[in-house]
Amino acid sequence: MRRTQTHLPAPYLRRIWLDRDAVPDADAYPWCLPFLREEFELSFDRPITIIVGENGTGKSTLLEGIAVLAGYDEAGGGKGYRPVDHAQAVEAMGGALARSLRASWLPKVTDGWFFRAESFFSVARYLDGVGGADGPDFLSHSHGEGFLRVFEERCQRRGIFIFDEPESALSPARQIEFLKLLRRMDRLGQCQVIMATHAPILMAYPSARLLALSKYGLDPVTIEQTRHFKLIREFCLDPATFVETMMEE
Repeated sequence: MRRTQTHLPAPYLRRIWLDRDAVPDADAYPWCLPFLREEFELSFDRPITIIVGENGTGKSTLLEGIAVLAGYDEAGGGKGYRPVDHAQAVEAMGGALARSLRASWLPKVTDGWFFRAESFFSVARYLDGVGGADGPDFLSHSHGEGFLRVFEERCQRRGIFIFDEPESALSPARQIEFLKLLRRMDRLGQCQVIMATHAPILMAYPSARLLALSKYGLDPVTIEQTRHFKLIREFCLDPATFVETMMEE
C-alpha cells in the first residue's frame, strides 16, 4: 500500500492521555509516578515542546512511552531499525506505559527518530555497520560530535523527533549548534520535536512550549521560573560563594 504524504504542518501528535482501564497495577512503576496518579493528559499545540523537571520525576519514562506510541523502540532509534542493545536501557519502561496511553494524531506520522543518550553508541554502531565503507562513520568522532552528526543526518526531514537529554555530551558551544539545528527543523514546518532537558540553553529555544514536570503534573512555565535557570543564575553572579554555600547545605 502506497504511503500518503501529508502536507499538514507539525505538530502531528496532538494529545496523549492515560486510559485508567488499561492500567494493570496503579501501585507499580511507572503508573505510581506522581504525575500519573491523577487524570493525566498532555496536549501539543506547537511544533517544539520542551519538558523540564528534576531527576526521578518520570521525564524519560514519559518520552519512552511517547516514542513507543510513535512506533519506535523504547531504547532508541528510528522506525524500521532493529532494537538497540537493551542492556544499555535496562530502566526503559516506555513499552509498559505506552500500553496504557492513548493518542490523538492529525495525521498519524511515524517517521522520525528517538534519541536516548544512554543508547547512543549502540545506535551509532548499528548505523555505521549497515552503512558500510561509505557510511556515516559516527563513532570515529568525539561523543559530542557524534551526537551532532546523528542529529544532522537524521533530523532534517518530516517526522516526529524525541530527544531525551541531548545535552548529555554537548558543551555549551555545541548546545548552541543544536539550537541552530532545532531552528532549521522548525523552519522546515514538518518536524515535531518533543524534548526533555536539564540545560537552560536548550530550554530557551524561542517559541517552544516549555512544561515543568513535577508530582503535581505538567504545567506551563517560563525559563526564569525553572529551578535550573535560578541555580545557574545564582552561580554566575558569584561562583565561589554559590559553590561554598551549596556544599555546606
